[in-house]
Amino acid sequence: MDGNRIKAMSIAQNKKAYHDYFVEEKYEAGIMLAGWEVKAIRASRVQLKEAYVVIKNGEVFLIGAHISPLATASTHVHPDATRSRKLLLHAEEISKLIGKVDRSGYTLVPIDLHYTKGRIKLTVGLAKGKKQHDKRQSEKTREGNLEVQRAMRSHNKFA
Repeated sequence: MDGNRIKAMSIAQNKKAYHDYFVEEKYEAGIMLAGWEVKAIRASRVQLKEAYVVIKNGEVFLIGAHISPLATASTHVHPDATRSRKLLLHAEEISKLIGKVDRSGYTLVPIDLHYTKGRIKLTVGLAKGKKQHDKRQSEKTREGNLEVQRAMRSHNKFA
């Protein structure tokens, strides 16, 4: 591993992102979180399955991510598990994303929630939707690769 790069530890992944979309570019964004949300995420109480990313008024938001509050949450805070959360990106990245989403028919999908240098970050993918036949083709390719790997493993055992 490269000395300058620190491996990001994954918290939650959106496995349907690669099934439903062709992800062409990835961006790492910070997230504005409340204290109870950080504690819940550190306890792995987060889901990205139904989440999506939108751009409103030049700002990027994560919508539909479910963060389950811990039972020990404060009494004076009323947690909302699926509230909209603002994503933090550089201005030039946001303007580039706005251009691609508006003109080219791309969509933004959350891919992975992870720690980078102790901070919680979200990987956002710039993606195009797959058609049903594309999904079938991806599945066939994946199954073919698995069969090849199995055959190689069994061949290496006997060699």
